[in-house]
Amino acid sequence: MTIVQEISQRHARFLHLNAQGLLRYPQGTPQKEHVLSCIQKMGVLQIDTINVVARSPYLVLWSRLGQYQPEFLRELLVDTRLFEFWAHEASFLPIEDFAHFRHQMLDPTHLGWRFNHRWLNEQSENIRKVLKKISESGPMRSKDFERRNDGNSGWWDWKPEKKSLEVLLTTGQLMVRDRDQFQRVYDLTSRVLPDWSDANNPYSPKDSEAYLLSKSVAALGICCADWVPDYFRMRLKHINLQAFLNAQANSGNFIPVRIEGDHRQFYVHQEFSELLHNPPILSNVMKATRILSPFDPAVWDRRRAKELFEFDYKLECYTPENKRRYGYFCLPILRDGQMIGRMDAKAHRQHKIFEVKSLHLESGVRQSAAMFSDVNKKIQEMALWHGCNSIRYGADVPSGFQLADISC
Repeated sequence: MTIVQEISQRHARFLHLNAQGLLRYPQGTPQKEHVLSCIQKMGVLQIDTINVVARSPYLVLWSRLGQYQPEFLRELLVDTRLFEFWAHEASFLPIEDFAHFRHQMLDPTHLGWRFNHRWLNEQSENIRKVLKKISESGPMRSKDFERRNDGNSGWWDWKPEKKSLEVLLTTGQLMVRDRDQFQRVYDLTSRVLPDWSDANNPYSPKDSEAYLLSKSVAALGICCADWVPDYFRMRLKHINLQAFLNAQANSGNFIPVRIEGDHRQFYVHQEFSELLHNPPILSNVMKATRILSPFDPAVWDRRRAKELFEFDYKLECYTPENKRRYGYFCLPILRDGQMIGRMDAKAHRQHKIFEVKSLHLESGVRQSAAMFSDVNKKIQEMALWHGCNSIRYGADVPSGFQLADISC
C-alpha cells in the first residue's frame, strides 16, 4: 500500500469539515431540498429531545444551513424521504438507505441495549394487541394508548405499550410516519412503504455493512480505522474492518494518508481526491464560525474531537449540577477550523429572551475584535432563529461577548 502524502492537521480538519458541510452555507434562502441534501451528506441526523435550545436535529441543520424553516424536517419524514431508525443513536436517515438498515431490523440482536429482547419474548400478547390496534385504527402516538380516567378505560396502560411500540419499531414492523409536537406517530411499515418487499432486497447483510462503512468514510472526509464503526454505531458481523479498509485502499476507493505528528494510518474517500492533492488556500475557506449541537457528528465521538481538534469535550447535562464545570448543555463553538470554546445557553421562548449563561474559551485561543465580532454575530443569529429578540448574559461570559446593544 503506497502512502500518497502526509498532510497537516489543519488540512485534515478542512477535509472533515468540508465533508460535514460546515464550511459554507447554501446560496439563497434554504429550502426543503437543502435540508434533505444536508442529511444525505452527513448520512445520519441524530435525534435528541433536550430542548433548552432547539432540539439537536434542528440545531445540527441550523449549523449547516443558517436560518432555515425547521418544519422542513417533519415534512421530509411525512413525504417518506426520511425514515427513523437506530444508527449512531435514534436518527433520521435518507429513505434510500432503508434497504441497508432493513437487515438490522430483521436481526436486531446485535443492537445491544437498543433492542429489548426480553420484552419481545415475554410480552408477545401486549405486542400483538398494539400491532392489531394500529392495524385497525391507523397511525397512533404512544399517548393514544394511555389509560383514561373516565371509568371507560380498557386494558391500555401507557408504559408497556410504549415499550411495545419501540420494540416494533426496532424490529421493523412499525415505522414513524409523522411527528406530532415532536412525538412519534407510528404506523405499519407495510402502509408507510407499500412497495417494499424483504424478499426483493437487492443487498445482502455483507453488502450493507460494506455500504455503511464506505458511507462513514465519506461522511467523515478523513478517518482512521478507530473512527469508522462509531459513525453508524456498527457491530460488524460479516466484514473485518482492517481488511475492508486495505481492500478499498488497494482498489483506489480510499486514499491512504498520514497526518503530521500522528503515526496512524488515515484514509480519505476518493470523492475528496482533488481536495486532498490540490487543496484551496485554507485560510480563505476555513473562516466559518458555527455553534454546534453536542450531538453534532463533528463532536459526538468525543475521542475523535479530542484527536482531530484537540477539543476535550463532555456533555454535562447528565452530571450532577454541583459537579459541572461548564454548564448543563454546552454548545461547542467552531471558528477558523478550530473548536475555540463552548457556550451554555437557554432559549426562554415565552419571554423571547436568549440567555447565554456562560461562555468559556479554550486555552490558548487568541482573543481579538474579529473573534468577538464573529461569535457575537452567530449568537445573535441563533437568538433570532429561536424567536428571541433580546440576549441576556450570565456572569461567566467574557466582557468581549457582552454586547452593549443586546436587541436582536
